[in-house]
Amino acid sequence: MDKHLYLVAIDGSEWSERAAQRAVALAKSNGSRVKLLCVLDWSRMQPIVAEGFVTPSVNTRDEEAYVTKNIFAPLQEKYADSGVKIDYEMMWGEPVEVLRDQVKAQHANMLFVGRRGRSRITDLLLGSVANKLAHCIGIPIVLVP
Repeated sequence: MDKHLYLVAIDGSEWSERAAQRAVALAKSNGSRVKLLCVLDWSRMQPIVAEGFVTPSVNTRDEEAYVTKNIFAPLQEKYADSGVKIDYEMMWGEPVEVLRDQVKAQHANMLFVGRRGRSRITDLLLGSVANKLAHCIGIPIVLVP
């Protein structure tokens, strides 16, 4: 039988780092695998156009390099000696849709998500990614405080 897979939504926030920590600790205790997934939300990075003002367009390579250096690399270093098989992946898209699709595609057994993300204001206005995921994921979800 294959090892269980724990998928962890990572966004660089302290909450997502705690979610990774919980997933790795559980995986270490039962021999499961962990996959850390960072979803870059393209819609939040679209330029805003106003009369006489256009924000600079997003350089996807720069964003991906930032995530690799500032989010994945510290986690790789932190868990290098954990004994847990940890994979990392970065994807572009709407986070809830991408995570839902990846849970199915990867046959994940559990999803770990920080209770809050990087954008507290958006969480309050639109509902958090964690809250939306709790209503549409067909596997156990761990909302980490």
